[in-house]
Amino acid sequence: EASGREDIEALEAASDVDGLVRMLQSANTRKSAAQALANLASNNNDNQVAIVRAGAVEPLVQLLRTGDAGGKAEAARALVNLARYHHNQVAIVRAGAVEPLVQLLRT
Repeated sequence: EASGREDIEALEAASDVDGLVRMLQSANTRKSAAQALANLASNNNDNQVAIVRAGAVEPLVQLLRTGDAGGKAEAARALVNLARYHHNQVAIVRAGAVEPLVQLLRT
């Protein structure tokens, strides 16, 4: 099952935020990377800060703009989880996330 494989890949990569950010650059791995980052960012301020510092916001916004439906959903979930730490909100807005998030809500 595809989602089970993705979960395993995400768990294997979860200890390496920089590696996950690099995975966001590849069309083959960006959905899984976004899923793993969303999970890492869920209710964990330290991870939320580390993920933003690692440069994940812009590639997540790019996925939100250009990905398939599943990729867009995972990118949105990751950005929402990152935005729970209020200091990340400015970086997310500056990266241009608002417009594609609104577009996603309209579809």
